[in-house]
Amino acid sequence: MNATVITGVGVLAPSGIGTEAYWRSTMGGELHVSPIEAFDASGYDTCIAGQVHGFRVEDYIDNRLAVQTDRWTQMALAATELALTDAGYDVAGQDQYDIGVAFGSGSGGVEFGQREIQALWAQGRRAVSAYQSIAWFYAANTGQVSIRHGTKGPSSVVVTDGAGGLDSVGQARRSIRRGTSVMLVGGTEAPLCPYSLACQSASGRMTTSRDPRGGYKPFDVEANGYAPGEGGAVLVLEDAAEAKGRGTARVYAEVAGYAATHDAHHLWRPAEDSTQLTRCMRLAIEDAGLSPEAVDLVLADGAGSPDLDALEVRAIRDTFGPRAESVPVTAPQGLIGRLCAGGSALNLVVGVLAMRDGVVPAVGNLTNPVPTYGLDFVREPRRMPVDVVLVTARGYGGFNSSIVLRRPSEEMS
Repeated sequence: MNATVITGVGVLAPSGIGTEAYWRSTMGGELHVSPIEAFDASGYDTCIAGQVHGFRVEDYIDNRLAVQTDRWTQMALAATELALTDAGYDVAGQDQYDIGVAFGSGSGGVEFGQREIQALWAQGRRAVSAYQSIAWFYAANTGQVSIRHGTKGPSSVVVTDGAGGLDSVGQARRSIRRGTSVMLVGGTEAPLCPYSLACQSASGRMTTSRDPRGGYKPFDVEANGYAPGEGGAVLVLEDAAEAKGRGTARVYAEVAGYAATHDAHHLWRPAEDSTQLTRCMRLAIEDAGLSPEAVDLVLADGAGSPDLDALEVRAIRDTFGPRAESVPVTAPQGLIGRLCAGGSALNLVVGVLAMRDGVVPAVGNLTNPVPTYGLDFVREPRRMPVDVVLVTARGYGGFNSSIVLRRPSEEMS
């Protein structure tokens, strides 16, 4: 089958706009979770979040489009521009039917939707924007990016909460295997408004800490839930032969394996064991034609809740067996909050950059690892060769996804 490679990445994160800004901050261990600024959140149980500062919509799209779109879509459009530029890919010069879009989505255009509902109740139906019908929709990012760049290839949206960023890549890889040359994948989120915060609070999974340092702490003895966040990443996926034929493509990594499973247990309670998460990890490694011994690094979901963290640790231990205690594990998202589908897409970027630079960032905001976990959590940036990365993500309701990234062969580069 056609090999799928990553040739471009675009990042908008609380820790930086642009890949290198994000990477410098991540490697520096800078915490970018802070009190919510968009509205007064003091009355909510959770009032801290990862927020993207310095994002100027007008730098990426004109006002005519800005008024039609929610912040999450504006971020997706911007991240797509950054990814295409990084890939050196000119969409205008290509066959429109040979380029597709597949994004993950978690929250949709909630801020836009809340604003229009407020207008409805305060001023009546004529005050509601006609764009309400599309701006909130979970497929808005896929549609707006497709329209903006004139792409007419396979397009879809995957709604699997935090696993969506990885599932979009799995969906895109199938399209490339069927003959599509290029797919734009990943996801962004912007869930920081009163309505969204109220919805997320219902899960009981968010931190109640007022102190950012005491908030989102994956795998820590003081783990007490996650801090929400906005932003994410878009990646350019290409058929390896087509990318090489372009001549100018830089290949970051091969998408060597993918798998997805579902706990099928309960709408909001996690399964009592990690059977399906373990199965997901193993299937992705098998899909890559590898064994667990070949994996150099695990990029964990790092939910930041004691029960979910313990289940993930068990899955890692069951997947890697006796080697589990020596496989480096990291989850830098503790520095920026849990970005839902945007977060898992961003962890793919972490994987390719760790491979590129031969250095692994530390687990974000980890102070005291739970001693019984017994895993090799990365505590400081670690210099090491990285050829194979396992990236894992979970979504609310029982979704599990894993992707194996592999250093590209000389034939692909």
